[in-house]
Amino acid sequence: MANINMPRTEFAAALAQVAAERGIDPSAVLESIKLAIITAYKKDYGGKDADEYEYEVLIDPGTGESKLFSWPIDKKEKRREITPAGFGRIAAQQARNIIVQKIREAEKSSILEEYEKKVGTLANGMILRFEGENILVDLGKGEAIMPPAEQNKAETYRLNMRLVFYVEGIRETQKGRQIIVSRSHEGLVEGLFRREVPEVASGAVEIRTVAREAGSRTKIAVYSKQTGVDPVGSCVGQKGVRVQAVIAELAGEKIDIIQYSDDLAKFILAALSPAENLELKLDEKKQTALVSAPEDQLSLAIGKGGQNVRLASKLTGYKIDIQGKEKLPEESKVQKTKSEQEVEVKKTDDGK
Repeated sequence: MANINMPRTEFAAALAQVAAERGIDPSAVLESIKLAIITAYKKDYGGKDADEYEYEVLIDPGTGESKLFSWPIDKKEKRREITPAGFGRIAAQQARNIIVQKIREAEKSSILEEYEKKVGTLANGMILRFEGENILVDLGKGEAIMPPAEQNKAETYRLNMRLVFYVEGIRETQKGRQIIVSRSHEGLVEGLFRREVPEVASGAVEIRTVAREAGSRTKIAVYSKQTGVDPVGSCVGQKGVRVQAVIAELAGEKIDIIQYSDDLAKFILAALSPAENLELKLDEKKQTALVSAPEDQLSLAIGKGGQNVRLASKLTGYKIDIQGKEKLPEESKVQKTKSEQEVEVKKTDDGK
């Protein structure tokens, strides 16, 4: 095949170059060429019974010399060479698009394999374009999609905007398998703390759970087994520099850092911060907690729109009900009696 046959150095160099540029195995490029040759032959020379034959292409990876063979399906006949005279030029023209397509598919497959290993990590990217409600993100080697559910509703995205994304996974879409990234996932917060806090990166401080309402507020529970390591202080950093770096990346999202405890009551009370002086009753079987809050702490415990208690519930895994503290009947009765006594004393003094 004239257009494929090249001097050894030229063909081998071209093959190596394409494979290197695309980051794929040279054998994948050769397989693409073989498929293109068979497709071109069947279209122009195969006739009506083309699909009744098996085909094989042999290509010398050093010289590029190629030969085409065929044999009937389900018939005990030897394969025979069927390379038509002058077929090389026609095959090259017909096969060009198929070769390019297969190389792109191989390239995409290689990128997907690479990012499958990066699921659950962070990646730097740039907003490339908008396709309906989806946002396409350039990750450098490949493209990813950020669906509406993975977008942070508090953020305004624009073209060429550079952000840090959480690699959520690889999903099957209408356009095939694609990389999915997120700006709303809890893993983004965890990954940012791992990046900013050496103690988290080394494992000295563990992030036990994260509860997030993207763009508004996050609660993160941290823990350390190492003596002398303050998990909350490590994440906050000197003068708050570490947590502020995370907040800046999340466009001002509020972050509560809470010390995890195996003592459920202690953990639940901490999760309801900044509210203080709370009392609770636990039902571990039903996984519920009834919390009593002083009147001046009630709104803090519940939070705007119930957000604080909602996040605390998600963080601890317990359904939390909050109520205001009420005076006991006995206390009310005693107080009333004292008031009555004071009135009586006053009446006596006044002589009325």
